[in-house]
Amino acid sequence: MPQMRISEAAVYLGVSDDTVRRWVDRGLLTADRDDSGRQVVDGYEVAMVAREHATPPGLPHGMRSSARNRFVGLVTDLTVDTVMAQVELQCGPFRVVSLMSSEAVRDLGLERGSVAVATIKSTNVVVEAPERGER
Repeated sequence: MPQMRISEAAVYLGVSDDTVRRWVDRGLLTADRDDSGRQVVDGYEVAMVAREHATPPGLPHGMRSSARNRFVGLVTDLTVDTVMAQVELQCGPFRVVSLMSSEAVRDLGLERGSVAVATIKSTNVVVEAPERGER
């Protein structure tokens, strides 16, 4: 499984480096040492913690929104058959699922815990706005 430094894990979890170290101390994440002696955690464990702690915020009253087109995250699940694959990412508080060819999964080297970016075509982006009387 891919490994990442504490500071990288903190970015994907949306917390500080110290919080990740405390989670390692409490056993929420397992840490090892890389070849340079730096503390690293398993990318898949980080992905599972991100999934467990994901709580997407609701839109504040009267706010407009547009989904962003790029979501950086961690692969949390893969279902691959001979032709097609389903790839699940945890992108901060957001879960993104993509269907793609199995060949693409192999070409990208995707595996549970690896870093990936989901890019959404603008023609499929959902845009929300308040009802006319609430502006």
